[in-house]
Amino acid sequence: MEAFWGTLSEYLEKMSRLSTIKYKITDFVEIVIISFLLYQIMVWIKNTRAWILVKGIAVLLAFTLIAVLFHMNTIIWLAEKTLGLGVTAIIIVFQPELRKALEQLGRKNFITGVIPFDDTKGTKERFSDKTVQELVKASFALAKTKTGALIVIEQEVPLTEYENTGIPLDSLISSQLLINIFEHNTPLHDGAIIIRGDRIVSATCYLPLSDNMEISKDLGTRHRAGLGISEVTDSMTIIVSEETGKVTIAFGGRLLRNMDSENLKNKLVMLQNKTIDAKRFRLWKGRRKNEKENHS
Repeated sequence: MEAFWGTLSEYLEKMSRLSTIKYKITDFVEIVIISFLLYQIMVWIKNTRAWILVKGIAVLLAFTLIAVLFHMNTIIWLAEKTLGLGVTAIIIVFQPELRKALEQLGRKNFITGVIPFDDTKGTKERFSDKTVQELVKASFALAKTKTGALIVIEQEVPLTEYENTGIPLDSLISSQLLINIFEHNTPLHDGAIIIRGDRIVSATCYLPLSDNMEISKDLGTRHRAGLGISEVTDSMTIIVSEETGKVTIAFGGRLLRNMDSENLKNKLVMLQNKTIDAKRFRLWKGRRKNEKENHS
């Protein structure tokens, strides 16, 4: 206990010395930058499985602090020996989360995601209004006959590695073609199709399955695949359930279920990069009455 009070008195003495130091403007700038980075890291940790790890580490640090105060040398020795291995284990266990964070850092729209502002002016339209109409028409035609479908729409992050797992098409989008692709017992019906701009670039593509344990048990592999691709890229996926005939969209690690044609059209219009009235359309803020949301 005497060692603790001695350390505390030394700390207070150092703090009193700091009061006489002259500070520069760059010092305050550094403080702001570091605070901002720490905040972003904490937000990222809070939204991933790493949050559970952080709580576990906090408990271990609390026990280590108690061991230091009461001079429990064996526990202190174990803590020192396992610290290096613990850092390596964290990197291995949370490699997917770290990879996703680095991918988000490298995306073109990272700054606008942190500091939102209107950047719709001068942007190139991602796909045409005709494509929007054809996608909505095909989705609900498939839903009416309970024909399962996975339609992945590429945005900024290239989907080339998933595109290469399928069969190249490079076809103009039409509702008739989409319906025919997903028709039962046809060569291209199994897997997902990938859309880039106004063209279907590939069919029968394999997508990564989400390991999110909070997904409803009534959702199958098709929904897990749609959610999985939304967790590792910025794409939007339209999912048509073969069991219920319901239309769901996956975006940003979330599922928006029970979509109607108007809601689906609004989401697709927002993806076009057109200059629109923000008050008229809402992309992912809130839910309408007929939407049910599953968080990752």
